Amino acid sequence: MMEAPPFRLARSLNIGPADSRIARDACCQPAPTPARALHRRVRLAELDSHLHCSIIGTCLSTSELRKLVPKYADIDRRQASDLEIHHTAVELAMADGPASKALHKALDERYAGAIRRFEQARDPEAVLALWNEARANGDISPAYWALMTHSQSTIEVRQAAFGELHMLSHLVGAANRADIRRLVALEKDNAVLKDKVERQQNRLQEMAAERDNALRDLVAQATQSAPREPQSELEAQVLSLREKLEDCERRLALHTSRREAAEQRTIQEQEAARMLRERLDEAHALHRIMQAESQALEGAMSMQPDEADTRRSAYAWIADRRIVYVGGRPGSNAALKALVASAGGELVVHDGGVEDRKGLLAATLPGADLVVFPVDCIDHDSMSMLKRVCERHQVRYYPLRTASVASFVELMTRLAPDREARASTPPASAFCLRHG
Repeated sequence: MMEAPPFRLARSLNIGPADSRIARDACCQPAPTPARALHRRVRLAELDSHLHCSIIGTCLSTSELRKLVPKYADIDRRQASDLEIHHTAVELAMADGPASKALHKALDERYAGAIRRFEQARDPEAVLALWNEARANGDISPAYWALMTHSQSTIEVRQAAFGELHMLSHLVGAANRADIRRLVALEKDNAVLKDKVERQQNRLQEMAAERDNALRDLVAQATQSAPREPQSELEAQVLSLREKLEDCERRLALHTSRREAAEQRTIQEQEAARMLRERLDEAHALHRIMQAESQALEGAMSMQPDEADTRRSAYAWIADRRIVYVGGRPGSNAALKALVASAGGELVVHDGGVEDRKGLLAATLPGADLVVFPVDCIDHDSMSMLKRVCERHQVRYYPLRTASVASFVELMTRLAPDREARASTPPASAFCLRHG
């Protein structure tokens, strides 16, 4: 999920009559949709394009997408990564075609129960009440799909659900440290359980051997003493042996069931440990990236404002270069312009279509030496068009992790040492850090 929503959230959730609503900005208006019946549910392709990423990522699993997406797109079911599968599914959902209808049908079949429950809502307030109830119960995915396609869901209702789903992703990230502690505890419990299972298996084998030896001894004694002992004593011994045998079998069955349960718990804990290790590796990778950004930003900020020559020397390769920055935030964009200007370069900013027209983006890119865009502040449509135009005009482009000044400074520092080598290489890979 994105670290920030690609559109400005509504200031208040006013779901009153049309004449009492606060005027919305142009960026918050829903995408144009064809006329539809008052009580018809919204189709997936009719939803605002900013919502498809969260719907596909939240409501459909990767295994389901691997079965469905290759039927409508030229993508390898086995070789494609999870990110490529997700990105292709989002693009298919935006287009009003067979693939979008198939995705809509799959979601309807999977969450039919939630759709029937939301049909009871007759106004936006009732839809929000059902959403809040499902969120409190942890039933997020079904309720999210039912809300997004409900006929009474307004843009304010959808924005409220989008924002709450966005914040849930932050809570999941904050739980990483507790998961690591739980991983260590699980590994210790796993070792103890393995040792206990081995001891139980050895004990069961010893008990089975003792039982067999006792039976053989008793049978031999009964055979030897049969002529001398009365028949009643032999029957009593046989009955006692049978009772002991049944008791041993019950104990054997009990220990066997306990061993199987312990093995099952061990398998589950090993799988949980594997998943936690993967999360830990991802956290370490993110830590390394953020550490590099901090070092680059610290180096840039350590220069005094009056040290123009030093700054120009540190970023000499930027001089006389024209860099196009697509997306981002107004506050950080102003700082980036000043940084590039101090190094003798030019930074042209395009917001990706929020206020600037998207048609100007294609006309801006051909004269650029370098194109940079933050993956957390640009929509799918602008990024796809940006890649196509850059590849057509042989312009290098680089995705940034965030729209922060630190990410931009780290990229400029990383590109500086091998500037001459990069000038003779083909354009950068079309891989996107967020969408593939």
